[in-house]
Order: sequence, then structure tokens, then C-alpha cells
Amino acid sequence: MALLMPKYFQRENSNLSANWYRIKTSFTGIKRLVTLPQEDKDACVNAYKFLQRMQGGEETSTEDETKAIAAYYKVLNNMLSVFDLEKLYIPPQLDEKEGLYGNQLLCEQALLNEMKLETPEKSHLLDMGCGRGRIAHYIASMTGGQVSGYNIDPDQVENAIDWAAETKMSDRLHYTVGNHHDPLDYESGFFDGCYSVQAVWPFFKKEELNEYAAEMFRVLKPGTRYSCSEYLLSPYFDWNNAEHVALHRSYLPTLAATQSMYPADVCAALENAGFNILLSAPSKSEAWPICEQKRDLILVARKIVRFLERIKIMPPWVEESLDLLQTGGESWTMAEKAKIADLNWRIVAEKPAE
Repeated sequence: MALLMPKYFQRENSNLSANWYRIKTSFTGIKRLVTLPQEDKDACVNAYKFLQRMQGGEETSTEDETKAIAAYYKVLNNMLSVFDLEKLYIPPQLDEKEGLYGNQLLCEQALLNEMKLETPEKSHLLDMGCGRGRIAHYIASMTGGQVSGYNIDPDQVENAIDWAAETKMSDRLHYTVGNHHDPLDYESGFFDGCYSVQAVWPFFKKEELNEYAAEMFRVLKPGTRYSCSEYLLSPYFDWNNAEHVALHRSYLPTLAATQSMYPADVCAALENAGFNILLSAPSKSEAWPICEQKRDLILVARKIVRFLERIKIMPPWVEESLDLLQTGGESWTMAEKAKIADLNWRIVAEKPAE
């Protein structure tokens, strides 16, 4: 029947399905926030304070940073799903007629195109930091092949597995709990390509970059590519500029990141591992217009949250967290407008063919 339906009605039906999915996801997120165990809420608040102390200059270990990120994401993924940010990233505004979701799809299409797969339907790709698996799901839908992904948060991995089963794609989507700082649990030369979206480089100290790049190189087949859209400082960011540093201190915890690298640092690590760098360039467009759309949505939501707090349905910490997100988001917008940071810096690297 769908093939006989006019394209307009097919599109409208698709939009209705997407809207219903977003409403359902938002209500599920609210339910999860209301019913979260107290220890998870406390761990999230403590993690945010930890990230703030990091930006204040406190010396921290990679192990403690990893624990903080896991605790923070366990709550953050539910909170942001309420605001249609289930994929946990803001894309560049590649088409101003599209909203957040439409521009996410455009960003993911560009990532896939950069990998130059010879036989997409036979490909097996690696999603590094897969979250709830929604990007992997879309990539697999476009290629007809398989995608494996790992994430530090067991709750998000469970959600990804459930969504793959619900959409009857469990045979092509494979998820596991994993940590960037451990050796990747995959055979050498296994994947036909890999990608990351704001999920890898913001979690490594500079001295750790080479080790991870080497692992990435190891699991790829010769002649295949890594493609990313990642948060990085722009070459214009100056650590000796007090205004730059103040903005960075404000926005970085909002990104749920621990580190900030320059593109040159990441490219050097990839080259040290053996990759050829094919592209290192700023985002094709800014993300701040979409950030501002979400800021306006959060402003409306905070009024609803305050009402739910008054009638004892929503705990007070949710509104406090939204305030921190909003403040950090405004700092991010200022930083991106000043072109000192980029949420979607593009890198494409290729493992030489044998």
C-alpha cells in the first residue's frame, strides 16, 4: 500500500511516526528521571562538580575521569532524550529548513560518504562511543551492512540492544559495554571502516592519543577509513587568553567532556599510528543556531519542571541541572561564534592498503 501512496502522504506519515516516537521518548525520559535511584542522582551531581573542579585546575586521574563520565551520562542521556537529544550531539546546521534531527541525518550521511565503502551491503563498521545506538541504526539502514558499537554506559547499551530488537535489526547491530581507555575487544583487521560523533577525542589526555589511535588502526582492514565529526578546539583557541579559558571552563562540563584537543594533536596521533590524513577541516556550518533552538526549548521546559516540582512529581535537582546545561550552552554559543571551538570538526584518515 505504501508504494501506491502519493509521496506527500508518505512523507506526512513518516513525520507523524517520527513525532510520535519523540513524544514517547520524551515521556520515557521523564519517567526515568522521576524514578532514578538516589545513588544515581547523587553520583551525577558529584560527577558534574568533579568536571567543574577539573576545569579549575585540579589534577585528576584517567580512571576517576572515566568513572565520572559514566555516572554523568547515566542520568544525562535520559535528561537530554526529553529534549529530542537522544543521540547526545548537536550537528552543524547544514540545512536551515531542517531541525535538529534532520541535520543529524545529514551529518551522518556525510560521515558515511567519507568512508568510501566499496560494497556497503557487505560492510561491517565500528561506531566508537555508540550511545543508544541510533546513529549505528541509521548507518546500518543506509548501508544494508552491519555495525558494531561500544559505550561506557550500560544503560545506553541496553537501550541500543532493545531498539535493535524492536526494529528487527539485531542480526546487523551489535553492542557491548566498553571503555575507550581499554584495548578494543575486536580482532585485528576486522572492520571495513569506523566513525565517531563527538564521542572519542574529548575524553583523552594528549599523552593518551597515540595509544588509542594505534588501537583504531589495528582493528581496521588495510585501505579502509576513519571518519569523524568531533568536538575540538579550533587553531584560534589561546590558552593564554583569559576570555577563551573562562568560556572553556563554563562549557566543557556541559559537553560531558573531560579534555579539549587541537585538531593538530589528533592528526599527529593518527599519523603516528600509520594513518594518512585525507581531511582535517572545520565543520561545514555552525551548530550554534540549533543550540539556541534547544536553549529556547529548555527555557519552556523549566517552567513545566518547576510546576512538577511544586506538586512533588519532579525532584528539584532536575531544574538545577537544566540551569547548568543552559548556562554552559550559552557559553558554548559564545565560543563557537568566536570561532575558538568546533563541535563538528571533520577528520578523515585512511589506513594504507597493503
